[in-house]
This record gives sequence, structure tokens and C-alpha cells, in this order.
Amino acid sequence: MNVADSQRLGSALERLGYSHTETAEQADIIVLNTCVVRQSAEDRATGRLHSLRPLKKRNPNLIINLMGCLVGVKGDEKLRARFPFVDVFSPPSDPGPLISFLTQSDARALETRATERRFAVMDGDLTLPERERGKTVSVHLPVVLGCSHACTFCIIPYKRGVERSRPVGEILLEARALAAQGVKEITLLGQIVDRYGKDIPDGPNLAALLRILHDIEELERIRFLTSHPNYFSEELMDTVAELPKVMPHIEIPIQAGDDEVLANMKRGYTNADYRRVVERIRARIPGVSIATDIIIGFPGEGETQFMQTYELLADLKLDVAHLARYSPREGTVSARRMADDVPAAEKMRRFRVLEDLQEKIVRDINARFLGEKVEVLFEEKVKGRWKGRTPTNKLVFLESDDDPSTGSGQVLRGKVLPVTVTWTGPWSMQARI
Repeated sequence: MNVADSQRLGSALERLGYSHTETAEQADIIVLNTCVVRQSAEDRATGRLHSLRPLKKRNPNLIINLMGCLVGVKGDEKLRARFPFVDVFSPPSDPGPLISFLTQSDARALETRATERRFAVMDGDLTLPERERGKTVSVHLPVVLGCSHACTFCIIPYKRGVERSRPVGEILLEARALAAQGVKEITLLGQIVDRYGKDIPDGPNLAALLRILHDIEELERIRFLTSHPNYFSEELMDTVAELPKVMPHIEIPIQAGDDEVLANMKRGYTNADYRRVVERIRARIPGVSIATDIIIGFPGEGETQFMQTYELLADLKLDVAHLARYSPREGTVSARRMADDVPAAEKMRRFRVLEDLQEKIVRDINARFLGEKVEVLFEEKVKGRWKGRTPTNKLVFLESDDDPSTGSGQVLRGKVLPVTVTWTGPWSMQARI
């Protein structure tokens, strides 16, 4: 979501006459786009912000904009006192405060338009920033902003606000514009993306939105994340199965395998419920890959509860498991009412146990692709090899970029080509055309 927000802001600044620079020291504007979903992310953001203060001291005309979840939708007066050298504070997904600051007077606006300026978006529209146009193959497109589910561990509803589905016409307009700029794949984003449209009376749901976007001729692939087990409907499964451009890769978090822990998280489903959803998805969408999220060491999670999570992963053999150790977030229910009673060392031990299990699972899953032919959308060249992804989101590196018909190197960016897998590992595969 922050990547999408940064791209939108970068494009808005370019329309005011600014251009991008890679180094903060050269910038006239620095935007620090922040995440606070975990304490480590917030610590990195505040550390980076402190490191910018000397730049402001050397150049009083430098404009520093703090953006994103550290600010939140309601703002934070404590931040203004803590960081007095910051000029503009912007909520998530909202470039408005900075743009208003830059154009607050006619004289300032004229100066901005007349002079080439530079900006740096650090992390971290319709129009991609100039440096990405024609080069970016895959783009994230927000369709649901905020969240109203209020899991007890999650800070997102407090920082990004209540759930708001964007109008379908607005989304379609942006998707068409991105496709016209050479984008081949869009990933629809929402904290709970399969709740799209539920806050709009008589509006389309996610399944209907996918069918509308599927008609954009230039688009090759469509993905969406993140889903919630309670809202992943049979209609949505049918839509993924039926539409060739919608990729068979589903991100659907479990968060924990123990029913008591799930209830304390306020997730709204049980271990058995999640298993049934996965079973239905696999039955309806052949060859689907499924990713999940796991929070390790949630308050009250003992060894018995942890082993429920281990056994669920061992049984279901999912393609991806995003693992995170629990950290209390100020303002959440779990931070206010539950003791963080799993020691850090034990959280790390459990993390390593699940990491080792998942590595073996994914190694075995990927080994099945050896010698198989798969379709890959190539995105960019990395260290002399082309990188791309399969429909099921497997990372593939091409052994050679030679055109088999001419023997010369070819530009593969944005092309979907059949390749044969020649090597597999747990995190990536190698292939040849």
C-alpha cells in the first residue's frame, strides 16, 4: 500500500515541476512514507527521520514531509512536538497536505512551475512517476482503504481509518491508464480485499470488479491481496477459476492455529473453518498456490497452542507463510488488555521452527516443477538474469536471455513466455526458454 501511495505522490510532484533524485542530500523535498504495523518498522521510520535533521539544519529551505501510518488519519500532535523540523504531516494515501503546502500561494506555485526541483520519496494516480514509466511491469492498485475489522493485535484501523471501498469507475480509469503506460499486471490491494464493495449499497463486489478489469485488453495478469477467510466466497473462487487473467494465487492469513488464540485475536473463525476454506479453494481452483500469515508468540500462546499452528502448516502445506513475531502496538486491544507474556527468545525459537518447516514444504512443492513448462511474466533484469513470476507467483530466473531464433540478447520486460524449469529451490527457480 505504501509503494502505491509513494508512486501517486511522486506523480503529483512531477506535475508541479519536480523531478526525482536518488539521494536525500540533493533533494528540495524529502517524503518519508512510514509503516508502523510492527515495532521494528516504526523504529526504523523514527530513526530515519532523526537522521534527516542535520540536512534540514544545513538547508533551512529543505521541505520534509512525514507521511503514512506514523501520522495516521487523525494526525498526532505529539509528533509535531517531537519532530519540530518536519514541515508537513500527511495521513496515509493522502498527498493533499504536501501539495497544498507547495501551492499555498500564487507566488509559490509560479516559482515551483518555473523552476526544476527535485524530490526524494523514501520508504519507502493515474500516472506513474517518469522514472518508472515504460519500465514498471507490475503495479499495486488500492481498491479498499482502511479497515473496520479491528483484530485485537492490529493498528491499521486506528492509523488508516475505517474501511472505504473506492468507486469502481475510479479504479477502472486508473487501471486503464496504467495499462496504457505499459503495465502488464495489477495487484488489487485492501487490508481485507475480499470485503470490497460491502460498504457501498448495491455496488459491485470483488468478483464483479475482477470481471470488469478483466476486459482491459493490454493487461496480462490480475492479482489481489489480502483476503480474509470469512469473506472468501464461492463466487470469488468461481471468478478466479474462470477468468484467465486472474492469477491462481491466494493470500489468505490464518494468523494462528489455536482456536483460543484466534478468539483472543478476534479473527472470527476457527482452525477447522480455515482448513475448510483452503480445501474449497483447492477443489475449485486446480493448481492454486496459497499464502498465509502467522503471528508467533501472541499473548497467552503456550507450547500446546503453538503446536496447533505447526500442525496446521504441516498438514496444509501452503506455498508461502509470512512469519512475524508478535509486538504490542500502542492503542490496540491486545496492548491494553493482554500481557506480552511470551519471552523474546521463545518467540525467536518458534519462529525458527516454523521457518525450517516451511522451507522444507516449499522446497518439496517447487521440486514438482522441475522439467515442467510454465508461463512467466518477465519484470526486470537482475545481475545479468531476467526475473519473472509464474501464475502461482513463483519467482523464476532465466538462465539465458538469448533469443532462440536469432542467438542475440532480447528485451523480455513485460513479455509472458513459456519456459522450462531447470532447477528448483525453496525460494526461487531457474528456467530456460
